[in-house]
Amino acid sequence: MLAALSFEFRLALLFVIGAVTASFLNLATYRLAWHQRSISPWSKAPPGAAPRTWLDCVPIFGWLPLRREAAIHGPGFWIRPLLVELAAGIGLAALYWWEVDQAALLPPAGSPLLASLTFPVAVTWEVLTAGFISHALLLALMLVATLIDFDEKTIPDGITVPGTLIGLALATVWPWSLLPGGTVDVASKGRVLEPLHVATPNAWPLDWLAAGSGPSLAIALGCYALWCFWLLPRVWYGRYGFARATRYFLATIVRNLGTRIVLGMWLIGSAAIVAARFAGDARWAGLMTSLVGLVVAGGIVWTVRLIGQWVLRREAMGFGDVTLMAMIGTFLGWQPAILVFFLAPMVGLVFGVVNLLIKSESEIPYGPFLCGAALTILVYWSPIWQEASRYFSMGLWIPAVLGVCLLAMIVLLQALQLVKAIFDRR
Repeated sequence: MLAALSFEFRLALLFVIGAVTASFLNLATYRLAWHQRSISPWSKAPPGAAPRTWLDCVPIFGWLPLRREAAIHGPGFWIRPLLVELAAGIGLAALYWWEVDQAALLPPAGSPLLASLTFPVAVTWEVLTAGFISHALLLALMLVATLIDFDEKTIPDGITVPGTLIGLALATVWPWSLLPGGTVDVASKGRVLEPLHVATPNAWPLDWLAAGSGPSLAIALGCYALWCFWLLPRVWYGRYGFARATRYFLATIVRNLGTRIVLGMWLIGSAAIVAARFAGDARWAGLMTSLVGLVVAGGIVWTVRLIGQWVLRREAMGFGDVTLMAMIGTFLGWQPAILVFFLAPMVGLVFGVVNLLIKSESEIPYGPFLCGAALTILVYWSPIWQEASRYFSMGLWIPAVLGVCLLAMIVLLQALQLVKAIFDRR
């Protein structure tokens, strides 16, 4: 039905859908934040304010009459949510034009070179629209995470945990919604798309990653179990000694109510993974790609966080950055996630220097830069992947390179600490 509409009407409809959706994303921003605020017109009016009307709930324009609450929320409080709804409407229509009408995420036929076509699917309007829907959901989740992180320098699990589960489900149901690994022209089928999978651009190892194989199931269950372990409520007090810290660590896990919730998620999710192995090789490949993307993306940031704590003797990154990156990995896969990991510090460094000069603050939220890097990789995927695919064909050299980068990070942080100590003595 949507395809039968004129292209202009589709863009106008998507603008309205984006603006309306953003009004609820604004609501989620204020509801999920640690300090909940009744700024959204969909929330109850704060004490001392006039009751809200239906006109206040109109996206974009409803914020103009809400200026009457400036004495309660502060001057200009309405500007950001108004711009968020306007940008979301324009952005959703632009994303549809870019991904579906222009098919701009697809690499040119035959580039990059793929070792084989294992899960080919014809490039159709439905296939491109599935990718658009998946990416629109990811951008919506990242938008809320970015706004909350800017406000409170934290990213709640209420965004990243459901987002991760949605990403896993989409990769299983619509494996072609993953980013394209390459395209070829086939005489009988026209243009054919190979979705990104665990081994892209190398061949999918059918002997141990097939849906019915034991190793593939063990990898999938292990990846999901590791993510659940990350979510466990736990505290580590190393200054009390290893034995005492371990007892306190285990006691925190056992006694916390959140442990039961995570345990339930683990049992249900593990059962769903076992069932998914019978959904066919293509859908299993999508789930495997999403799970490996989850662990690689979240694991890199988790490792950096541990290294920063060890070298700097303080928390260098929040754990919300780990769960946010894991969510991004489920939607994009491990190859784009690594590119996001290397791109985000470049943007964050510039912002951090400017913030330090203007506000004399050294602490900045890192989540928005992960989201900004993910958006950049997503939008410019075709040219980026054409250049980057040659490096991802290196196989086992990739973890070796990442290991060297992490060792270099330790050396750099130690050097910075030494320089800081020298200047402090002066």
